[in-house]
Amino acid sequence: MKSKFEIEFPITASPQLLYQYIATPSGLTEWFADDVNSRGELFTFIWGDSEEKAKLVTKKTDEKVKFRWLDEDEADTEYFFELRIVLDELTKDVTLLVIDFADDNEIKDQTQLWNNQIADLKKVLGSA
Repeated sequence: MKSKFEIEFPITASPQLLYQYIATPSGLTEWFADDVNSRGELFTFIWGDSEEKAKLVTKKTDEKVKFRWLDEDEADTEYFFELRIVLDELTKDVTLLVIDFADDNEIKDQTQLWNNQIADLKKVLGSA
């Protein structure tokens, strides 16, 4: 059984720019995976020799994307990851909220993995 966890990352970029990096195959390839391909709502994430498929289930321009992981038969699983852009109306600070799942004993490792991924995203955005 996996548990849901959330992590917030302050990002120095406009929601519009950030959205391009979280919602498009070319943007995701810049920081998230070695390669990302899409066929409609079906996304394939490639890391080295490993390949995972996910379906884009929610997409709201400049706000969020949510991908549901698929099993080997391309059937939906109960697990997803969501990238949500939060804009503070008062300060205009931008935060990227990551919602993901991991086994209880792997949450620390998954959190570190996201920290590394977001560090790469910040480099791409020029805000590292």
